[in-house]
Amino acid sequence: MKKVKGTINPKREISKINKEIYGHFSEHLGRCIYGGIFVGEDSEIPNTKGMRNDVVAALKEMQIPVLRWPGGCFADEYHWKDGIGPLADRKRMINTHWGGVLEDNSFGTHEFFELCDQLGCEPYINGNLGSGSVREMSEWIEYMTFDGESPMSKLREANGRKEPWKLKYFGVGNENWGCGGNMTPEYYGNEYRRYQTYCRNYGDNKLYKIACGPNGDDYDWTDKLMNLIKDQQADAISLHYYTVTHDWDHKGSATEFTEEEYYETISKTLYIEPMIERHLAVMDKHDPEHKVKLVVDEWGTWHDVEEGTNPGFLYQQNTMRDAIVAALNLNIFNRHSDRISMANIAQVVNVLQAVILTEGAKILKTPTYHVFEMFKGHQEAKLVDCYFDVEKKECKGKEIPVISSSASVNDKGEMTITLANPLLTEDVEVNADILGDYCDVTGKILIADVGAYNTFENPDKVAPKEYDGFKLEYGTLSGNIPPCSVVTLVLN
Repeated sequence: MKKVKGTINPKREISKINKEIYGHFSEHLGRCIYGGIFVGEDSEIPNTKGMRNDVVAALKEMQIPVLRWPGGCFADEYHWKDGIGPLADRKRMINTHWGGVLEDNSFGTHEFFELCDQLGCEPYINGNLGSGSVREMSEWIEYMTFDGESPMSKLREANGRKEPWKLKYFGVGNENWGCGGNMTPEYYGNEYRRYQTYCRNYGDNKLYKIACGPNGDDYDWTDKLMNLIKDQQADAISLHYYTVTHDWDHKGSATEFTEEEYYETISKTLYIEPMIERHLAVMDKHDPEHKVKLVVDEWGTWHDVEEGTNPGFLYQQNTMRDAIVAALNLNIFNRHSDRISMANIAQVVNVLQAVILTEGAKILKTPTYHVFEMFKGHQEAKLVDCYFDVEKKECKGKEIPVISSSASVNDKGEMTITLANPLLTEDVEVNADILGDYCDVTGKILIADVGAYNTFENPDKVAPKEYDGFKLEYGTLSGNIPPCSVVTLVLN
C-alpha cells in the first residue's frame, strides 16, 4: 500500500473552474448525430422534435455545459446553407472525411440550437475556413445572431425562427494545420485575421472567438500563430491532443490490452500536462496579460474501431481504462483552470471516447460518462489549493504518479475533491489536513477491473456506488483509494 500525505486549503482560492471545461463535442461522423442524438420526428424511438429523449435526459443528468458542432474535420467542408429550410430541399452530399456516407443535411443550424435548448447548454459552433469563404462565415453569424432587418435575418424568419439565437463560442476554422486545409501557421494566422474581421458582434451578442491552435506538441505553431493574432480579437486558441496507445497506424484495441499497454496509455495521457504548460509559456511571450485563453476542444482516447464496424465511423468501446484517462485529464484541466477556459471530449455519442453508446432504441452510459457525472460538482466552483506529496511508481517501465487530485469549493461552501488511483495492484492510503471548518464527508467510487465495460445486455456493469472509505476527524481527512478507481468526496 502506498501512503500519501497532503494539505487542502479551501481558503486559498486559485481560479474559477469554468463549467465549459466539462464540455463535449458532436460531429457529423458515424452515428454521433444521426441515430445517436437525432432520429427525426417520425422515428419510433421516443423523441422531442427529432432529438432522442433518452440521450437528452442522460446528458442533462450529467450537466453537459457546452456542445461543439458541426466538427471536427467535417466543419471545414460544411456549408451551412445546405442545412436550412425545408428538409426536402436540403442538399445531399458525401461525407468525404468520415466513411464516404450520404449526408442529407437533415440536422442543421436550427436543429443544433434546438438540441442545445433541450440540453440547457451553450452552443459552440465551428465555422468553415478551410473550404468556405469570408462571406459564408459572416452570413452564418448574421443568420444566427442578428436582431433586425437584414437578408440573413429575413432568411432565418422564412425558415421559422424570428428571434435570433444567443451564440457565444465560435471557432474560426478547425485543424487548419491538417484536414482544415494543410496550412502553415503563418498562412492560417493571416487567414484568421481576415476572417475574424467579419465575424461581427450583433446587438448584445458578443462572440468568444477561438483560433485554430496547435496539434499536440507543435510549439512552433503556437509561437507563430500568437505572434500574428495577439491583437486580433482572439479570445482563445485551441489545442487538440488524443491519447493513442501505440501509434496512428496501430492504435490498439479498446478492450483487449496488456498491463504494459495500460501503463503506456496512462503515460501518454499524463503527457498533456507538461504539453499544456509549455504551450502556455509560449503564449506568455506574446500575451503576458493572459488575455488569450487555451481551449482543449478535442481530447480523449483513440483506439482501433470495434471489429465489424465501419472504419470511418470511429466506434469504440469504453472501459475502466478510459474512465481513469478521463479522471486524469479533468483533474489536470481543473488545476490549469486559470488559463484553460473550455475543454471538449471527443465525442459525445458513439464516436471515440463517448459518454453514451446507442444501438437502435437501446442506450448505455459508459464508464467515462460516470466520471463526468461524478466530477460535475467542480463546475463553476473555485479551484482551491490541494497539495499531495505524490511519489511516482515505476509500472512496466513508466513512471506513474500514485494518485491524481483536484479540489474546489462551490458558492454554498461545499468542497468537492476528486481522486484517481491509476495503479492496478496497490491501494493508496490518503491523509490530508483540511484547513477549514468541515465536519462531514460523503463519497462515491467508480471501480472495476481495468478491462471492464458496459454492454447493452449489462449496461450497469461499471457504475458508481456510495463509498464510505474516508472519514473526517479533527481536521484530518483519511481514507483509502483502491487500485484502478476514481473517488469523489464532498465535504460539508
